[in-house]
Amino acid sequence: MAADLQIPDRETQLLLKELAKTADVPGDVVEFGCYMGDTSVQLARAMEDNPDKWLYLYDSFEGLPAKTAEDQSADGWRFKEGELKASPDSVAHKFKKYQLPDPVIVKGWFNELTADDLPAQISFALLDGDFYESIKTSFTLVAPRLNPGGIIAVHDYRNAALPGSAKAVTEFMEAHEAEYDFRLAGTMAILVKH
Repeated sequence: MAADLQIPDRETQLLLKELAKTADVPGDVVEFGCYMGDTSVQLARAMEDNPDKWLYLYDSFEGLPAKTAEDQSADGWRFKEGELKASPDSVAHKFKKYQLPDPVIVKGWFNELTADDLPAQISFALLDGDFYESIKTSFTLVAPRLNPGGIIAVHDYRNAALPGSAKAVTEFMEAHEAEYDFRLAGTMAILVKH
């Protein structure tokens, strides 16, 4: 018998509402920065009624990269290089525990990923890379494959400890504002492609 998933916290509930809006948008679901897979299993459970979509998870599984100048913050002292380390096996085990379909798990730094590592089409993307370069790189990988009506949710947009996330979103929107609508949901930035 499968274990029951915990009731999602408020932020995850908001995320799942955004995911539901893309149910009829062609393409798969991607998460950049899955860490231990807690949000990933919630995404997979929400996708059970849409078996034609695959879930792709990306993480270095080596912890956080080094900060850049854009990531420096008086509140961000606890986000140090190497923190938040997990393993692909622990994420895969979590999916088995909840009897969810296996995701595609890709281990690697985001800037080392190629187009071959991504699905051909994307309907929903969660960017949870915490730092400026990680979010910026995730946008570069996701945007060309995101279908109209697709959504990019950026975690930690309104987190003072992680200012690089907001800076990467601002720069992306300045370059692509004609293509996306922007709004907030909790601490997340939500970008909807026209």
